[in-house]
Amino acid sequence: MFLIYFFYIINKNLSFSKNYLTIQKNESIENIITKNTVIYSKIDKTFITYYYQINKLIFNKFIHYGNFYIKKNTSLKEFLNIVTKPSNIIKKITIIEGWSNKKLNLELSKHFKDYDTIPYEDIIADTYFINQNTSFKSFVEDLKKVKIEYLNKFSNDKIYDYYSQDELMVIGSLIEKEGLDSEDKRKISSVIFNRLLKNMKLQIDATVLFALTKGEYNLNRKLLYSDLYISHPYNTYSIYGLPPKPIAYVGKKTIDIIFENYQSEYLFYFFNKSLNRHIFSKNYKTHIKRLNEYRKNQ
Repeated sequence: MFLIYFFYIINKNLSFSKNYLTIQKNESIENIITKNTVIYSKIDKTFITYYYQINKLIFNKFIHYGNFYIKKNTSLKEFLNIVTKPSNIIKKITIIEGWSNKKLNLELSKHFKDYDTIPYEDIIADTYFINQNTSFKSFVEDLKKVKIEYLNKFSNDKIYDYYSQDELMVIGSLIEKEGLDSEDKRKISSVIFNRLLKNMKLQIDATVLFALTKGEYNLNRKLLYSDLYISHPYNTYSIYGLPPKPIAYVGKKTIDIIFENYQSEYLFYFFNKSLNRHIFSKNYKTHIKRLNEYRKNQ
């Protein structure tokens, strides 16, 4: 029975919480497993430790420290073969929240010979670690899984009573392009939800830039008053509701802010260059007063 269970543990898949992990110098196998996988029983951890000690004694296999790329479902045997060799991570790909397709394509060109544009709604902006042999197709599939798993955390949130996942990704992209920091993004998210609830046009400048530049954002001039009235499905000055799709890549922190559902009475805001922050107002009268005061001082 001992041998049967031992064989079972060796070949059983360890369900890792992410595709990469960091091992500290002199970190124990038990601590590595506990920190990076689902919870195992004490007897499982004991067998895992024994298996590692046998490998260390007979095959001189020692755990290396550093960063490692691990498939989420990897057997103990496969896991030890990876971490008892030098780090297998040779590519680190960071997708910045708020990036355009063009910026991501430039980054992808550094890592893949053949790649395609990844739709904004398909992935979450984050830092990803991959090994040398990862294909672009496999990379995208992994990123899609990360998005699904992350959003599944909020699957029972009440916000889904009012908005679909696709709509929330669109909202997230608007927040990314407009917000300066977490607090600013919270307030902007509240303005967006408040305006949608009142059936007001969102009137977000980033959507005008997206429409004018076909998503590249390189207008190379100031936004004009006349630009706000161009007829375009993404221009939230001319349409009610949300654009049909996201206008940028959305990060995890912004997704968290959306589900935090920050409440305010704000309906308007503008950017004050002198203060380098947005000024928020609850009504149009106050908004115009503050905007005119700002313009007089410019």
